[in-house]
Amino acid sequence: QVQLVESGGGLVQPGGSLRLSCAASGRTFSSYTYTMGWFRQAPGQERDFVASLSWSGGSPYYADSVKGRFTASRDNAKNMVYLQMNSLKPEDTAVYYCAAGPHISWPHLVLENRYNYWGQGTQVTVSS
Repeated sequence: QVQLVESGGGLVQPGGSLRLSCAASGRTFSSYTYTMGWFRQAPGQERDFVASLSWSGGSPYYADSVKGRFTASRDNAKNMVYLQMNSLKPEDTAVYYCAAGPHISWPHLVLENRYNYWGQGTQVTVSS
């Protein structure tokens, strides 16, 4: 089993920044074999892909809506994943989820059903 715990959400004004963290743990988890993803779900909408970090390394992959504003990173030694969110907009308001799945590679990185494990989510609200 793998456990994921997100933190760092909150209320921020438009144009502001937040940094989300995701702590991964579990007997079977390895930062070197699991692809990590960030998804979000706005009220009344389906859960959407935000960003992913492949298990094999390389640059993160982003949804077009956040490209240039969000930066995903991971610290394999600490089993941590981060999402730095800058220039936040009201349309970024959502519950943000961290997800993990073994050996997910392109083009499957964006597919929700490829990820086996999910955190409980953290609320991000962008409002003045």
